[in-house]
Amino acid sequence: MSLFEARKRLFPQYVKGKFRKIKSVLNIIFLSIYLFFPLLRFDRGPDAPNQAILFDFPHSKFYFFFIEIWPQEIYYLAGVLIIAAITLFFVTSLFGRIWCGYACFQTVWTDIFIAIERFFQGDRNERILLDRKNNFEKFYKKFLTHLTWILVGIVTGFGFTCYFTDAFQLIKDFSNLEFSWTAIGWIAGIASSTYIMAGFAREQVCTYMCPYARFQSAMFDENTLIITYDKNRGEPRGKYKQGDSFENRGDCIECKQCVVVCPVGIDIRNGLQMECIACGLCIDACDNVMEKVGRPKGLIRYDTEKNLLNPSIKNKFRFLKPRTLYYSVILLIICGIMIFNLAVKPTLETEIIPDRNPLFVTLSDGSVRNGYIVKISNKTHEKKTFEIKITSPAEASFKVQSYEGIDAHNLPVDSDSVGQFKIYTILPKELLENNIEGRGFIDFVVKDKTSNEEMKIQAVFISK
Repeated sequence: MSLFEARKRLFPQYVKGKFRKIKSVLNIIFLSIYLFFPLLRFDRGPDAPNQAILFDFPHSKFYFFFIEIWPQEIYYLAGVLIIAAITLFFVTSLFGRIWCGYACFQTVWTDIFIAIERFFQGDRNERILLDRKNNFEKFYKKFLTHLTWILVGIVTGFGFTCYFTDAFQLIKDFSNLEFSWTAIGWIAGIASSTYIMAGFAREQVCTYMCPYARFQSAMFDENTLIITYDKNRGEPRGKYKQGDSFENRGDCIECKQCVVVCPVGIDIRNGLQMECIACGLCIDACDNVMEKVGRPKGLIRYDTEKNLLNPSIKNKFRFLKPRTLYYSVILLIICGIMIFNLAVKPTLETEIIPDRNPLFVTLSDGSVRNGYIVKISNKTHEKKTFEIKITSPAEASFKVQSYEGIDAHNLPVDSDSVGQFKIYTILPKELLENNIEGRGFIDFVVKDKTSNEEMKIQAVFISK
């Protein structure tokens, strides 16, 4: 006995209706966002990339319009992910799984691939019959389908690769046949993933690979707007012939149109299921049938579980409810923290690293010297000069390893760069005699001579 049922290939049928139109419009919008956002420009000055959204891996930076994230600021990414997660929970608690049904990468590209398949092979019944054939017609229709899928995958790969390099430069390089193996690798990898996921895996990704399907029920409540089948109105269901009466029977005529149009192949009449992505195509299919048989629309509809069990005005979907308030407050707090931190984010950052070999050097007069590497990050797009001084202890002296005119009052750092400087700090013997532990602290201040921005750093001084 087999423990697992083999996957049955789905042939979703095309349906016309309100939600199909919404889905088509949103496909164009989200496809444009995903593929054309790298073409947006944002002027950051002559020495910085002018692409609005850029993951600059070679320089370990992320640019998003006026926001610039350095490697040591990775905590901003954590904040963005938290905001995205809470927003997803917020939307899901209100409207169910509409992200999956209308905006997810997998949904958008799967819809495009199914449209291509339908264009070359026909609608549901034609595709099913074609699959049973073994002739030249099947070969060339399948060939054209897969060839177009591959081309769409390549365009997708190119579009997403533009997020990691300058889009216009990449277009220029490819138009001049100047190929980068790194870019080709990214394009090929993304194109292959698109071809496999949208062409073959499809609903399997939503059901088995995506964790959202598993935990979405934890975010639903009786007031969440979900796709429902009205059993009170639809049951008992039965076949229908023109002229039949609907007395003593339900409105469902067992046409199964809601099943054949479903991109994940479920029967919504069995209740809300994990696989449902809330795309609304079953609503369009059912409404079309109800219109033909002269029954009211809405047998399958977006509704709340509470209203379905007890239809009334007070049980209708309401946007304002306690959960809305909770999520809104949390989102406002986190967004406020993020905006505040970005607003006061310093353009100067320093780090001091003590020498490890040797830890200290005792000079001929008994004083002790420690060596340090001072790193100064200039997060602006212009070259700057910094100075460094010791504020405590007052008896300490230091010098900067000098080359090309560099001294403690003249530490040049290029734009968007990290300057490294070697300094030696000396404490007199008299100050160290009473230090039994052989350890103390040196307080430094690094100052931007242009903006007067200062940053304090502290280093350990070892004398024994």
